[in-house]
Amino acid sequence: MSPPNTFTFDNSYATELEGFYAPCRGEQAPEPKIVQLNRELAAELLLDADALETEIGASIFAGSEAPEGAAPLAQAYAGHQFGGFSPQLGDGRALLIGELIDRHGMRRDLHLKGSGRTPFSRRGDGKAVLGPVLREYVIGEAMHTLGVSTTRALAAVTTGEQIMREGLEPGAVLARVASSHLRVGTFQYFAAREETEKVRQLADYAIRRHFPELEDASDRYLGLFRGVRDRQASLVAHWLSVGFVHGVMNTDNMAISGETLDYGPCAFIDRYDPKAVFSSIDSHGRYAYGNQPAIAQWNLARLVETLLPLIDPDDSERAIQLATAELEAFPSIYQGHWLERMSAKLGLGHAGEGDLDLAKDLLDAMDGQHVDFTMMFRRLADGLRGDVEPARAIFDDQAVLDPWLKRWFARMALEDGTAGERAAAMDRVNPVYIPRNHLVQAALDAATNGDLEPFEKLLAVLQRPFERREGLAEYEDRAPEDFGPYVTFCGT
Repeated sequence: MSPPNTFTFDNSYATELEGFYAPCRGEQAPEPKIVQLNRELAAELLLDADALETEIGASIFAGSEAPEGAAPLAQAYAGHQFGGFSPQLGDGRALLIGELIDRHGMRRDLHLKGSGRTPFSRRGDGKAVLGPVLREYVIGEAMHTLGVSTTRALAAVTTGEQIMREGLEPGAVLARVASSHLRVGTFQYFAAREETEKVRQLADYAIRRHFPELEDASDRYLGLFRGVRDRQASLVAHWLSVGFVHGVMNTDNMAISGETLDYGPCAFIDRYDPKAVFSSIDSHGRYAYGNQPAIAQWNLARLVETLLPLIDPDDSERAIQLATAELEAFPSIYQGHWLERMSAKLGLGHAGEGDLDLAKDLLDAMDGQHVDFTMMFRRLADGLRGDVEPARAIFDDQAVLDPWLKRWFARMALEDGTAGERAAAMDRVNPVYIPRNHLVQAALDAATNGDLEPFEKLLAVLQRPFERREGLAEYEDRAPEDFGPYVTFCGT
């Protein structure tokens, strides 16, 4: 049985960065079976979905078969995990199969998670189970349709194994696609070993791949940091605007490309709470919803530390001064992106004087009032259509919102266009449907027990998040009161 001739690889990481990885093959899966195939993404990658949705395709996505031209490897990286540095992490249960050039001419990694042990596995079994694999699939695809920069799921397969976690669970592998899997931790791996030339080699590769406009720049390494900083500022602002909590913002989970990477203990907030934490291991709230911008800046500090010998090899003090100035610009750059997002959510065509306070004061009013974050902004649009009661009704104390509404209406009076037009603009950026935690968990539980229908229906609903549709009221409602505090776990 030979793999289908549907992949055309162009593997720059394997050919240009020898010594940055360990060649490795996936383990043999006894009975691989495709559970989900992202046919739209396959077409974008110029792949034959019909050829992939076969036994041979399942074997490829499980890691058991390597298609022609693949160069399977486990990438080396380090990372700060909850603030503590681990000098060697690496792909312990993942493989970079190769790189594809998509129909837009963009280079994309094809990466497997859960395909078995690698030289970086430490004491792990290298495997994944179905629930966490499908969590990454559905939330990654939801982020994509929300417009957030993200890795994407190409396929989910079961392996035919039962893997011991809390109990026996179906083994599974996720095939995902990313602009690259270069991480802050990739730079840290070689910087910690004082291998400056390898850091330079990696930085040059990152520039060619993600910031080609910098190749001839005299300050290209500072420019590399500046580019990563700006992408991360934009990304995290987008996260907060849709209520997303990554859950494990370790430096090895921060992508140089500016994509959301690794959906482990992630979740979306229901009630607005800047201290919201869902991860079972984040007992001190390091990665809470409201802490994410500060953590992004902290991670960026770890990145720029690795680049200091490149920024100015002859004057370390000057390198530190230049890097510090760029790092300290992060809060204002982030705030600009956040204000742009929030202005759109509030129906403002442009950010004006006082709009930052207007946005912040709404969140302050929501805090402690058990206000559903996603629902609030859709109901504000109803206020422009003449009915403020739906927005007031989701506050414990409805009068808390009234002073803010008065300010908002005064500000809206300065906008161009009719109230109806502004409300329609709000609906285009404020989702009706997000991966609500109780729905995600119910879908994953059902899938683990052999019923994929709830998962597939949820995935379909999330393909059009901004458009309210008949018969889907349960997908926009908040969790029932008996759902309780939601706890997520690192699983993929």
